Amino acid sequence: MPWTDFQLNDGHTIPSLAFGTWKMGNGDAPITQVDQALGVGFDHVGAYLLVVPRVHGSILNRSMRRGVDTAQAYRNEYEAGVAIRDSGLPRDQLFITTKYSGVDGKGIKQSVKESLANLGISYLDLYLIHHPRLAVPDIPTAWKEMEDIQAAGLVKSIGVSNFEVSDLKTLIASAKVKPAANQILLHPYVYARQKPILEFAKEHGIVIEAYSALIPITSQPGGPVDVPVKAIAARLGVTDDQVLLAWTKAKGAVVVTTSSKKERLLGYLNAGDLELTDADIAAIDAAGALGPPSKLASMFTTTFTKAEPEYDVRGAPRKKTSAAAVVVPLALLMIAGWVWVRAQSVCTKTYQV
Repeated sequence: MPWTDFQLNDGHTIPSLAFGTWKMGNGDAPITQVDQALGVGFDHVGAYLLVVPRVHGSILNRSMRRGVDTAQAYRNEYEAGVAIRDSGLPRDQLFITTKYSGVDGKGIKQSVKESLANLGISYLDLYLIHHPRLAVPDIPTAWKEMEDIQAAGLVKSIGVSNFEVSDLKTLIASAKVKPAANQILLHPYVYARQKPILEFAKEHGIVIEAYSALIPITSQPGGPVDVPVKAIAARLGVTDDQVLLAWTKAKGAVVVTTSSKKERLLGYLNAGDLELTDADIAAIDAAGALGPPSKLASMFTTTFTKAEPEYDVRGAPRKKTSAAAVVVPLALLMIAGWVWVRAQSVCTKTYQV
């Protein structure tokens, strides 16, 4: 089944594949890469930026709606707006998301107005509270402000990001409007931990958006998940990243991913046609439950592969581990070990004499 729209609980729809550009900062990079993502067919772009493709396979229909998802904290909403304007696409063909991140201590109402001005648009398709700790002075009060900006027509849908089940329960207890979406970290190594959030969301009609789905092969390669993923990829004649995106789709989540490479973006689009069997999904789940590889093993593997950087739970870019950062400490450790062994040898000989 290709990437299709998900129905939100407020009657609107959201594309099921998103392109994230939060790692790009500001300047020319996000403009170029958002433009590229829109060009190949991604429907949903945002700051962070999220671009979601609304295509069947890799065939781009120029009449399809595209999306942008960004975040206040990444300070690249203006660049996203430039790319949107440069694309020449009409507003009704765009799905635009951004997040309230509490930048400079500004409140929700002021922040959403500034985001709209930066993006050069009159309304957002989706506005999220980036993290529960940003819901100040408390979740019910912050959510009431979200409901107010929705009622004022500034945003069509409102939601949250990184909310746990307890946070969602607190929100829903006083809410007039349920959150339309909750964007969370989701990949096989954290699936067991995040499963209660997925189950609660399903029960309450909240769409899950999954970010960093590719962490097992980018930031944590060499672990148990590699085995079923590579076997499935070989059997189906696809790439490892396509298998992980298909796994995430099978969990019922909107997929949020990114790449600066056009060929990878096209591969992500084609992953929408990939169907995993129940046995495939169970094998990946079981491997993920075993946990990621040791940090040292993962550092070695990541250092000598061409993996792209991933992001922490706040969406902030993780720094790549350089070869020097791994090799130098290990070399020093080996030298220290050699010195210790030599010292032991000398001491042994001394006592023997």
